[in-house]
Amino acid sequence: MDLAVADPKGLVRESYRIEGITLGECRSIFIDWALSLKPGTDVPEALRALIAHYGAGVAGHPMTDVLEAGLVAPAETGRRGGRMARMRGLDGQA
Repeated sequence: MDLAVADPKGLVRESYRIEGITLGECRSIFIDWALSLKPGTDVPEALRALIAHYGAGVAGHPMTDVLEAGLVAPAETGRRGGRMARMRGLDGQA
């Protein structure tokens, strides 16, 4: 995947340049990164491209940890909860 697609605003690239960046800061940048992706972007493919390009040879960088966690986290498939979930619980139907 082209890095311009995987990191359209260069947020991940810049995170690797910040000396002393913390895990919390990397998590915040990750959220901004995810929101900057164009609809339809293959997120796991983008994460793998970023890890391969920026994370290679940078052992223990907190952004690499965050990106790798993004690969193993379960994908959210939609909203959970709300009125429909409560109603489903009452009668077993949607």
